[in-house]
Amino acid sequence: MAYRDDVREIQSEGLWTLPRFLVGLVLFMAITFGVGFLATGGSLLTYKFWAPKQANAERQVFENTQSYVQGKTEYLTRLRFQYGSAEGAQKIALKQLILDEASTVDNNKLPVDLQGFIAGLKEN
Repeated sequence: MAYRDDVREIQSEGLWTLPRFLVGLVLFMAITFGVGFLATGGSLLTYKFWAPKQANAERQVFENTQSYVQGKTEYLTRLRFQYGSAEGAQKIALKQLILDEASTVDNNKLPVDLQGFIAGLKEN
């Protein structure tokens, strides 16, 4: 009978060992997560640091897309033709609008004639 008692004791210890190990592992992971959460302010500090950088990168990518540059080129061309037929205060307002719109796009990506027109407006 001593043999059977020894087997039962080993089996009961084995059954208790695995659950205890899993509970300990879960507690360790929870404590580690909690300390990390508190150390980063609930990820607020990392969000405050990286979110503006990511937004700026996305904005730069957007501003360099072909569709954005093409849309700005078409808009500036329309404004250029309106500027040619404008007079007085309307011409001054269109000049300011054209210069403002041209500042939002890389002028090197615009057609050469439009680049020259914008450079001429800047000189006047």
